[in-house]
Amino acid sequence: MAQVLEFKLPDLGEGLTEAEIVRWLVQVGDVVAVDQPVVEVETAKAMVEVPCPYGGVVTARFGEEGAELPVGAPLITVAVGEPSSGDQAEGSGNVLVGYGTSEAPARRRRVRPAQPTPSAAPRAAAASLPAAASRPAASSGPADGSTVTDGPVPVISPLVRRLARENGLDLRKLTGSGPNGLILRADVEGALRVAQERGTPHVASSPVPASASLSAPAPAPAPAPAGGGTRVPLKGIRGAVADKLSRSRREIPDATCWVDADATELMRARTAMNEAGGPKISLVALLARICTAALARFPELNSTVDQEAREIVRFDHVHLGFAAQTERGLVVPVVRDAHARDAEGLTAEFARLTETARAGGLTPAELTGGTFTLNNYGVFGVDGSTPIINHPEAAMLGVGRIMPKPWVHEGELAVRQVVQLSLTFDHRVCDGGTAGGFLRFVADCVEQPAVLLRTL
Repeated sequence: MAQVLEFKLPDLGEGLTEAEIVRWLVQVGDVVAVDQPVVEVETAKAMVEVPCPYGGVVTARFGEEGAELPVGAPLITVAVGEPSSGDQAEGSGNVLVGYGTSEAPARRRRVRPAQPTPSAAPRAAAASLPAAASRPAASSGPADGSTVTDGPVPVISPLVRRLARENGLDLRKLTGSGPNGLILRADVEGALRVAQERGTPHVASSPVPASASLSAPAPAPAPAPAGGGTRVPLKGIRGAVADKLSRSRREIPDATCWVDADATELMRARTAMNEAGGPKISLVALLARICTAALARFPELNSTVDQEAREIVRFDHVHLGFAAQTERGLVVPVVRDAHARDAEGLTAEFARLTETARAGGLTPAELTGGTFTLNNYGVFGVDGSTPIINHPEAAMLGVGRIMPKPWVHEGELAVRQVVQLSLTFDHRVCDGGTAGGFLRFVADCVEQPAVLLRTL
């Protein structure tokens, strides 16, 4: 006899608490194999395919494409029967593609359930929620807040609770659009938007403790742009970037220094390498090799600050992040152990990560753990910038475009390939002398690549 099992949105790691459904890969009635991807979701880190650990017939799906679900919310239910040649009754326990079984998933088949049970999905959804969240939400009250229902609020995500709390919104007045009345972020944002249009602020009906009155008041909803306008939600990768950059500016006392360098000899060296045969060497790989050599001399910049312990943590490895522009926004893939790779190995890894990023296939592990970042914004045709440190790192090197400019070379005016290098650093980990020494060493290697021979 078939047993209906529920598969919930798994913990995708890196502290992520929710994900947006991008595309369903199965329909109700499809037969799925163990570890077959069933849905594509987008988190603040990456877009990933989520495999189901059960084999059987899909009996229900939860959430439409574009909806946000918290970790632990139900994704699908699967009717699992006795093990047969085509299906498996045992779950694998795996949650992400790449960590599942090595066998290819069976081809998808479509069957009609023998006895449809419309009530099974709501019961499964209710069973997956905490006791407080499994009770029906109160119906939305009138705009003046005259009706408030006591009792637990069906909210799982702490981000949703925080958003409501910061805007003075009483969650007990909302009816959630998620499974079994679960209140999602979209419900809170919609309520705030309606309140703003009506000019009716949401204020919690419960009394505010005296201690809370001493803190800063909850911010009022932002006024609508004059003459209309378009509101773009800060979510997904764009929201994650906004949060990280804001935190960097808020927590890190940064400073920036820069220098112009003659990159003519570096460009000639790269041309000579590529003419010698073998895989082509990229410019960013040479700059990365220079960075790892500089960090070996100035390890203060390959570090992070542990604020709670009031300690500077210096790393004995270089996990080099680099900025990559994609259709989904700016991402920073990380080259693991960049210090142990030569120019050819760095070129290959940069190419692999860039291609994967543009395809939206980077995993959270490939987007985190960096210790230093290289930002080549010269590809956008700009000369200089003041990079914002990729929190919680301690420094970032920015590289502008390389272009012909008048330059004094060997006592005479000449046209040379000039580049501006900018270093933004956390002033807590070092002083200007160390930062200047690092940047000067990088510039010397750019101007005279033979300097690198000392570090090989």
